[in-house]
Amino acid sequence: MNKKPAIPLGIALIPIVFLIFLLSFVIIVFKQSPHIPLIIAAAAAAVVAAFYKVPWKQIEQGMVHGITLAMGAILILLVVGTMIGTWILGGIVPAMIYYGLQILSPGIFLSATLIICSVISLGTGSSWSTAGTVGVALIGVGQGLGIPVPMVAGAIISGAYFGDKMSPLSDTTNLAPAVAGTDVFTHIRHMMYTTGPAYILALILYTIIGTRFAAGQLETRNIELLLTTLRTHFFIHPLLLLPPVLVILMVILKVPPLPALLGGTMIGGIFALAAQSASLAHVFEAAFSGYTSLTGVPMVDDLLTRGGLMSMMETVALIMCALSFGGIMEKTGMLETIAASLLKRVKRTGSLVTTTILSCIGMNAIASDQYLAIVIPGRMYKKAFDKKGLHPKNLSRCLEDAGTLSSPLIPWNSCGAFMHATLGINPLLYLPYAFLNLATPLISILYGYTGITIEMKKDPDSASSSQQKEI
Repeated sequence: MNKKPAIPLGIALIPIVFLIFLLSFVIIVFKQSPHIPLIIAAAAAAVVAAFYKVPWKQIEQGMVHGITLAMGAILILLVVGTMIGTWILGGIVPAMIYYGLQILSPGIFLSATLIICSVISLGTGSSWSTAGTVGVALIGVGQGLGIPVPMVAGAIISGAYFGDKMSPLSDTTNLAPAVAGTDVFTHIRHMMYTTGPAYILALILYTIIGTRFAAGQLETRNIELLLTTLRTHFFIHPLLLLPPVLVILMVILKVPPLPALLGGTMIGGIFALAAQSASLAHVFEAAFSGYTSLTGVPMVDDLLTRGGLMSMMETVALIMCALSFGGIMEKTGMLETIAASLLKRVKRTGSLVTTTILSCIGMNAIASDQYLAIVIPGRMYKKAFDKKGLHPKNLSRCLEDAGTLSSPLIPWNSCGAFMHATLGINPLLYLPYAFLNLATPLISILYGYTGITIEMKKDPDSASSSQQKEI
């Protein structure tokens, strides 16, 4: 067993401060990717650990362990890349865009996007599957309707993560109560108090924003050009809508995400061969390198030139760089030191909830993985919630309100990187429009300070029997 060294708080903060400075400077000033800053910050964390006599073997184990945690996500990411390529070549994504443009109008598009993604993610339990299937098509429909892509992506993220948070099929929905010490259905019921109002607020805001586009003139010429171009270069038929239905059905039937998405890739290849008269060589090329649109219409070419396994490699590298840093911080005990210092300042239930929420968000930024953002704060604050006589479902709700929902808003987090690669837009651009993800943690903090929906343990032997609910 590797013993974690006692690294002082001030020293443990050095790699984090260094990372924040580097990321800000490189991304904002140079407008470059965060890969190299993350590598340099990981090196800084390793130097700090080595100064405190941490063996290199243990530092290396931290990096490997951090990357290992994301291997499942990386494999899904690669398969989604291949699926997007074959789905475009097979006419599946073009058909979804084609029919979506005819059904949806600008006035209701954002609110409809929220609802559509919510229903699908609730049924599948997967935000990634939702974004990688209907999300890609909805981005195209939104562009055709003249709605800014950041707004569309924000609505997709809000809907996709509603299901990721509330579905009993979701891994995070099962992980959070397991870490906190409660059951999944108690956890889901308790989350309704924060997620419900946030969802209603998001729906209202998307509806209000939608009226702004409904009042304007619809660019019918652009839509007609897009529809004509899609009809000219692809065979469009309602049967092409079958593959996304099959993939969603497979996930609902509890087929693991990886084989379900791989099945989607194969179905896309079959449709490319049968419906679009593509050659087998073109199918393999689309799965590996992505689809290249050469219609001569810039709007369509920009929309459909995407996908392929290779398109995900930059994102895979980003995830590995980020988790190497997070792994060193966790393995060497620096994260534990920071958490212990935070608990010293916690006196009331409101401050405990706030600290938990901020720790989950911080962990998503530092460790770059939503599972770590749930597990590590859950382990750190479980005793603190217990000492106050608070029911474990309060902790599990906080873990999801912040750990799950903030993950797609951070560009170098594995979830943020996935959404960037899949939807084609930086998370910092859609962050202001991901209303559900922004509102839920704030509502959770409000409840912590007001005592609304904060429940104590009912065990007569617990601390709650001898103390009042302290807010």
